[in-house]
Amino acid sequence: QTPTSRRLLETAGCPVVQVMETGPDPVDMMVGFSHFDGGKAATEHMIEMGYRRIGFIGARMDPRSQRRLAGYRAAMEGAGLFDPRLITTTPVPSSVTLGRELFRDALAKVPRLDGVFCNNDDIALGVLFECHRASIAVPMTIGITGFNDLDMMEVAFPSVTSIRTPRYEIGRLSVAMALAAIAGKRPQEPVVDLGFELKCRESTAR
Repeated sequence: QTPTSRRLLETAGCPVVQVMETGPDPVDMMVGFSHFDGGKAATEHMIEMGYRRIGFIGARMDPRSQRRLAGYRAAMEGAGLFDPRLITTTPVPSSVTLGRELFRDALAKVPRLDGVFCNNDDIALGVLFECHRASIAVPMTIGITGFNDLDMMEVAFPSVTSIRTPRYEIGRLSVAMALAAIAGKRPQEPVVDLGFELKCRESTAR
């Protein structure tokens, strides 16, 4: 949250549950997962699969996306593969069409790009569609990984690797914690990390 919104939450006079995030300084309670660890895990998977010139493509670039980017960078630096030219981002809101455009920009900077980690699934689908249009073989020439694991990732062709986030369980538990706090039964652990799952599919199966 911005400093202004955080002050509003701190003075709201009611239980507050921040969702889709974990961290050391919650306003009140928090349920989510580490976006840094998710970005790092996605990138490390691509490195393990043999990709080396792995780009990061991101839109909107809110704080969560910034943490995914930081995880990507940590993995690339740890493998001795980081190059700032591999990063292509924009503050513009995400869309499939934007994913296609950003991928074209990324290829213009690094023509031998052989992998892409996208900050969400919309961007990843745009990359996949542009690969089909340009006859770029996925996963042999370029691997693709998304984030959130929307339903379409499993049914795309080829199916797309993504970080699955427990959005339903985050919502269910957040409401349960808020109701319990209202009833005077505050949880012993105010920050709950539900983790994430790397769903490996055809788009990175070199």
